[in-house]
Amino acid sequence: MRIPDAVADHYARLLDDSGIFPLIDTELGVRPGPAGLPIRAALTCLLLLIHYTGKAVLGDAWQIAAFSLSPAARRHLGMDPADIDADDPHACLAASRRFYRAFDRLTTILDPARHDRRARLPKHQADHLATAWEDDDVGHARKRQVLQQIVTALVLTPVRRAKGRGYLRGFAGDIGIDTTAAPTLARPPCLNKGLASTEITAGWHYSAGEGPPQFGHSATLTVAARPRALTAAFPQLALGLVVDTPHKRIGANAITTLTSLAGLGLPSRFAAVDRAYTDQAADHFARPARALGYQLVLDYKQDQRGIQGSAHGALLIDGTLACPLIPDRLAQATTGLNDAAARSLDDELSALIAARQPYFLHHKQGPNAQQAIRLQCPAAGTSPSITCPRFERLHHRQGGRPAPIDLADARRRAAHPSAKPRTLPPLRDQRPEDQPKVCRQQSITLHPGDLGHLDKFRQDLPYLTPAWAGTYRAVRANTEGINGRLKSFDLDLGEPKNRPAHGRVAQTLLIALIVTVANDNFLDAWRHTHQPEPAPSDITTELGGQEVADPPIPAGKPPPGP
Repeated sequence: MRIPDAVADHYARLLDDSGIFPLIDTELGVRPGPAGLPIRAALTCLLLLIHYTGKAVLGDAWQIAAFSLSPAARRHLGMDPADIDADDPHACLAASRRFYRAFDRLTTILDPARHDRRARLPKHQADHLATAWEDDDVGHARKRQVLQQIVTALVLTPVRRAKGRGYLRGFAGDIGIDTTAAPTLARPPCLNKGLASTEITAGWHYSAGEGPPQFGHSATLTVAARPRALTAAFPQLALGLVVDTPHKRIGANAITTLTSLAGLGLPSRFAAVDRAYTDQAADHFARPARALGYQLVLDYKQDQRGIQGSAHGALLIDGTLACPLIPDRLAQATTGLNDAAARSLDDELSALIAARQPYFLHHKQGPNAQQAIRLQCPAAGTSPSITCPRFERLHHRQGGRPAPIDLADARRRAAHPSAKPRTLPPLRDQRPEDQPKVCRQQSITLHPGDLGHLDKFRQDLPYLTPAWAGTYRAVRANTEGINGRLKSFDLDLGEPKNRPAHGRVAQTLLIALIVTVANDNFLDAWRHTHQPEPAPSDITTELGGQEVADPPIPAGKPPPGP
């Protein structure tokens, strides 16, 4: 197979635009001996192999470098432009070793725990080496940081191109985050013999309890999504990638992907995530995500639904703060609700969910620089959603003489106090000084720590309402769609045979290259669908029905031969 020079140049320029080579050169430093095959050439051939076959196999990438590129393309990549004799085994072996050593140089400088990966180490030795991926050592942390910077730069290069060409004008800032399995060929640890896996940082990835677990790494993906209410068209790309040990640093890895987006100047709005992120400590996910400008859209487990806590007297019901006098039937509507019922609401439950809405505290202001927000009592303000005897008594609100209204005016009917829900305080209510803060004041300030660990449950759309469903389910569908395309027949991230190289660094780089090619393919397919090249005009339509004369017979001399 002969690869066109234009395709080879496209991926070489993609690597150059990513800006990863200054990072690599800094880590390489000055090394003695011959320079060897450029790392740029090895990565370009891997991108070409993924583009044509969906695989990231070093041996196949070398065959592209040796037999599929033109002399001009090899010269452009810094390789010997002369063809390799395929019948000379010594020349082929030497060329393949140069290619492998180029990739090995890259993995060596980025690995905080370099070791022999051809044999299974005793478990205690492997555990000691694996701590280099988690400890606070300055040298180890720097290598981990540079590796993540390279991954982020690769994945975001097609995104920068899409933004520069105006393809993301319709992107409103809605994103989905998910963790998917990236299995490896390595065997799991053998506890009976005390032997570790050759992949010392791999583990068992469980996918929401569905299907058997897979041994390998986990890939955290952030995806550009489009809720149902948004009609603008834009390419749905992977906006971030982190590869890690399964079920470790789930929230922190998601924040890593969101932080890298801040430098692109993209908007931030809703972030819809599954229940694995709802379980993360608030300081690990919820609060940093809000600090980056995202509004959270969450789902809950069965034992997390219903009343979750309180702050300043307001009840936290399914992630939203509500009036403490909300009827118990409404507050407990989702308590113990199973997943099947939550996914398909019946008419009775839908009515209860809708009846909660007037009792929710109104968002008044914020968040400010400290991520504090102002919330208003639903009975306060110029447009209250409920009437409350306790509020009227504490704030000396006297109902005036009701004015006549036009019953044909639906808006006026809905705004009339008699049409709004009315709370029922206890017959022997508390003294004013003992009332909850949310009742004594017309508004409260909710600081990030006021809910304590329960802050991880707070979200910005009322749970199970049409607004929540239109955002959460659409974004999650987009996220699963990207995962499905990354594990399709063309690009199968879930097939470990497509990434047989050993080691956490090698696996991370190969996964990043696969996602980069996927982003580039998604962008190209979207451009051809939404911005097709204009078809050439038909000359017969410009002549207004006139007959087109036959072309003149050439009477001159033919052009000289080659």
